Amino acid sequence: MDSQKTIQLEGRRDDPLRYGIHGVKSDIIEPHPLESAYHSSKARQEEIKRKILTNTYGAAFPMKLQLDRQILSKFKRPPGAIPSSYLGLEATTGTLDDIGFEDYLNDPRDSESFRPIDMHHGMEVRLGLSKGPAHPTFM
Repeated sequence: MDSQKTIQLEGRRDDPLRYGIHGVKSDIIEPHPLESAYHSSKARQEEIKRKILTNTYGAAFPMKLQLDRQILSKFKRPPGAIPSSYLGLEATTGTLDDIGFEDYLNDPRDSESFRPIDMHHGMEVRLGLSKGPAHPTFM
């Protein structure tokens, strides 16, 4: 049988039963101008902070902080009822003292359209046994 006529079904991203219907709106519409300005100013502030640390403590100190951030950002709990909090990463980056919208607005996990996490599929994706996102977050 010709290999060009074979259809690969495993790991398809357009499986509506498993991952939900794909929305095109996010592909067409650009983010809000304030959101892009916020992200660019945040990146600029981090660059200035890195330059100040380099001038004050030398080039090795910002590299050590970046390595710590990479290590702490990879630490995750297994998929399940309790999400990862990234407390060590927040303490290292200084965002622990900041109050974000999730602190005073509704938590997205409390939404009516939130799907519970399938722990078995999430672990299969994490271990490389299955493909696709670990879980579809919203319906």
